Amino acid sequence: MTDFWTTILEFAQSTTARVGKQLMQDFGQVQALQKADGTLVTRADQWADQELRDAIASTFPGYGILTEEGDKVFPGTEWCWVIDPLDGTTNFTRGIPIWAISLGLLYQGVPVFGYVYLPPTDEAFYGFWEGSSGLAVPTGAFRNHHPIHTSSDAPSNNHFFNLCSRSLSVIQKGFPCKIRMLGVASYNFLTVGTGAVLGSVEATPKVWDMAGAWAIVQAAGGTWVSLKSEPFPLSTGVDYSDRSFPTLVVSRPDLVSVFMPFLDELKG
Repeated sequence: MTDFWTTILEFAQSTTARVGKQLMQDFGQVQALQKADGTLVTRADQWADQELRDAIASTFPGYGILTEEGDKVFPGTEWCWVIDPLDGTTNFTRGIPIWAISLGLLYQGVPVFGYVYLPPTDEAFYGFWEGSSGLAVPTGAFRNHHPIHTSSDAPSNNHFFNLCSRSLSVIQKGFPCKIRMLGVASYNFLTVGTGAVLGSVEATPKVWDMAGAWAIVQAAGGTWVSLKSEPFPLSTGVDYSDRSFPTLVVSRPDLVSVFMPFLDELKG
């Protein structure tokens, strides 16, 4: 790994660990307010967002920053960090130990590195994804520094598929897997990357829900399918605060045709 990518990884690791340690002090102890879009926010989200932005600005001057709680307009910089300071705020406020800090590093509007840290379980997921960037990216996906990969299993009643709360229309007669609902978009996607589930669907994810996991899941062998418009590359000057990107993620390409027939309402 080159010094550049080592610096990126070490920054993400140390910064999310520091922020996560403080968030654990507030876990289950703070009140949430409802934002205009119906999602929740707490002072912990806002504090974490500011801490992450300050750390990026100090370490990577000139890089853009796009964040759920701050600037939501893509600045068009060659490099840009996309932040979700607390993915799973509802779980966080209710004391449910599944929530995450998510960072994605974009090159020319497309994620090439993702880091998602779950403080309650001390799990760190990260991945490098070269894609069509032309960069010398050390492609691979990891959980706590151990390589991860998607499952090669066939669907059955003993395998899992993740939903978000807005995609319940997927549950129909004949659905080929057991359903799970975890309440954290990035983690829903990452469990496909680890091989724990065969697929996941999110009806209304924003770019900060996806940027970190996007690189990790694909580096782990997963297939990412946008059900409406493609999220990446991001477009300069666009405000992403109210843009959702319905998404299906599966462990391998041949499962797209297995699950797609159940997603008509989400595609519409």
